[in-house]
Amino acid sequence: MPGLRGPSDYSEEPPRHPSLKVNSKEPFNAEPHRAALLSYITPIDFFYKRNHGPIPVVDDIERYNVSIGGLVEKPLEISMFEIRRLPKYNVVATLQCAGNRRTEMSKARTVKGVGWDVSAIGNAIWGGAKLADVLELVGISKHSSFSALGGKHVEFVSIDKCKEENGGPYKASISLRQAANPEADVLLAYEMNGEILNRDHGYPLRVIVPGVIGARSVKWLDHINIIEEECQGFFMQKDYKMFPPSVNWDNINWMTRKAQMDFPVQCAICSLEDVDVVNQVKATIAGYAVSGGGRGIERVDISVDGGKTWLEAERYQRRNTPYQSTDDMNNDKWAWVLFKATVDTPENAVIIAKAVDAAANVQPEKVDAIWNLRGILNTSWHKVQVRRASPAMKNSNL
Repeated sequence: MPGLRGPSDYSEEPPRHPSLKVNSKEPFNAEPHRAALLSYITPIDFFYKRNHGPIPVVDDIERYNVSIGGLVEKPLEISMFEIRRLPKYNVVATLQCAGNRRTEMSKARTVKGVGWDVSAIGNAIWGGAKLADVLELVGISKHSSFSALGGKHVEFVSIDKCKEENGGPYKASISLRQAANPEADVLLAYEMNGEILNRDHGYPLRVIVPGVIGARSVKWLDHINIIEEECQGFFMQKDYKMFPPSVNWDNINWMTRKAQMDFPVQCAICSLEDVDVVNQVKATIAGYAVSGGGRGIERVDISVDGGKTWLEAERYQRRNTPYQSTDDMNNDKWAWVLFKATVDTPENAVIIAKAVDAAANVQPEKVDAIWNLRGILNTSWHKVQVRRASPAMKNSNL
């Protein structure tokens, strides 16, 4: 594409924050330490980086445009200048890699994929044009389920180069019904937290599909295609699908499962590491909770005795604003909810957090029940082991 290119090697990678936990170097995949997720809006430097190849390079932003075609009556090429002239929307939305907490799942049984702790997730303010407005330019009315020429899906094609696509671009799709629905808040985003997107996060233009696993929010956008069937790319057909524990690499049949879209209810403790020491009897347990599809968080339960008894944590998004799980007028429906509870910790404790969403979906207790060979969607109860510091340990820190 004129103005934007996908390198074939890693010689032009952007700088990254040195404190990130690097899970793979080429392609670059990294997450922040979990304590960085205790703020409602995740700083750009500490937003997880998920890539499948070298980071694309913009050589000339004036020549960059996105082609929109396929089963449409009025195909077009649209420039960044034209996209910026459309009404701009800011949407607060959480993106989560489907492999978040994969490392924990792998401890039950080995899985394939990049190892992630609890921080392959982040919450940002995304700014850009609504995809529903863009689709109107090619003759697709808002709230349409199909185009006049029979298109039912919207495919997003990147400019990057992925080994899984044999050197071709990353691609994914969503239904036209979702894409053309203004209330779904699907964006062609050019800003993140009030700043121009950086290269790791999709500069100059990316898709944001709120409430859906991050794999569908395609970065470095090149083409938008209106198609009859869902995208046939690798990451739609042979990855990011949820299989039962009985399926292994010898008996897998990818066609028996649909491509994963919404993510289930999830929460994680971010104020403590998996094994930690606290200096006081009272400890603050804090972290994030989120559910896909715009479902709010009805409750976060905390246990300090391994699940025998529970107390309910405080939930909030913005400070000093009451949070109700079904209040879309005052809440950010696509964003995570932070939680906090002050507890009395035993000398040795297993502290657990589990969330319940507005549809009464609850996290499963054990990872074994949701184990799958790709290690996606680990939403089991999040547990940390804590012991109280002895007087000698406290004095040694003085």
